[in-house]
Amino acid sequence: MTDFKKRLQEKRAVLAPGVYDSLSGLIAEQSGFEALYLSGASIAYTKLGRSDIGLVTASEVAQTLAALAERVQLPIIVDADTGFGNALNTRRTVFEFERCGASMIQLEDQTFPKRCGHLQGKGVIPAKEMQGKLRAALDARRSSNTLILARTDAVAVEGLDAALDRAEQYLECGVDALFIEALRTVQDMETACKRFAHRIPLLANMVEGGQTPIQSAIELEKIGFRIVIFPGGTVRAIARTLQSYYGSLHQHQTTQPWRDRMLDFDGLNAVIGTPELLQLGKKYD
Repeated sequence: MTDFKKRLQEKRAVLAPGVYDSLSGLIAEQSGFEALYLSGASIAYTKLGRSDIGLVTASEVAQTLAALAERVQLPIIVDADTGFGNALNTRRTVFEFERCGASMIQLEDQTFPKRCGHLQGKGVIPAKEMQGKLRAALDARRSSNTLILARTDAVAVEGLDAALDRAEQYLECGVDALFIEALRTVQDMETACKRFAHRIPLLANMVEGGQTPIQSAIELEKIGFRIVIFPGGTVRAIARTLQSYYGSLHQHQTTQPWRDRMLDFDGLNAVIGTPELLQLGKKYD
């Protein structure tokens, strides 16, 4: 985690793909990424088969995080929603997520229960209340290397200027990074970076079909962002793949048409390290 804190001091952006379990995290790590983003929305999509409207609980995220942190070595940015309640709930959430292996914990200023930052109908709590929750989060962490990421969803509710003012107030609390959600234009993104990028790492959230224009990590780095996430892209790709796979299996009654698009038995075992695990087991025979 110390290395991640130092890494964010560089101007080169960190690209963190969205993951939702240990397998997706492992494959992302094997693909060469520097960090992972454990998406609350993606946990809702995959674990519950439901929308990102605040249905996932803190314990469900913590269990997913603990299993992921046990399997990968990369820093994990964890979506902690609103802290799952008030300031005291936020303290407990941060304590638990840090214990489970979080490198950075994201907290947002939506009302509870929250909803996806790119859905309509969001609400935000008063800025002073959010400041209290952020101070509670900072007090709850046991190590300063566990980073607190403050997110505001106020762009959609109060407008860009109000959202930037909220971000300023959250910065005053001593947080480690800022996330201004659902910026509408590249110009708005540039405005946010002009105000904050020289003072604190800013996160850019890329949602396919969402409110923010999709840019590459390279383009966003040039604007001034230091963290770039594609949180739900993983699940959107997998959902499309499963539609095709199950459709083919139902139609053909066999996986044969899909064999060139699948790992076989040995291929999957190679990815998850089965030969190495069996070899380790021999040590105890």
